Amino acid sequence: RTNEFVHINNLKLICRAHQLVHEGYKFMFDEKLVTVWSAPNYCYRCGNIASIMVFKDVNTREPKLFRAVPDSERVIPPRTTTPYFL
Repeated sequence: RTNEFVHINNLKLICRAHQLVHEGYKFMFDEKLVTVWSAPNYCYRCGNIASIMVFKDVNTREPKLFRAVPDSERVIPPRTTTPYFL
């Protein structure tokens, strides 16, 4: 079905997101579909890698992987309340 959809719609690749992929990205269906996930260590507990997909041209794609910042290096800004009426 994926190959048929790609062919009918004159596509080379379906790139989708918003589904957790522990490896950061995952190709499926003869590399006609890729899922990318860009939130490392989702919810501070999944331990997943994140990725973005870089397209240099129509035929060249390259996933870039990155990990979460270690807890010891993460800076949490002070919480401030913005006045309702400015």
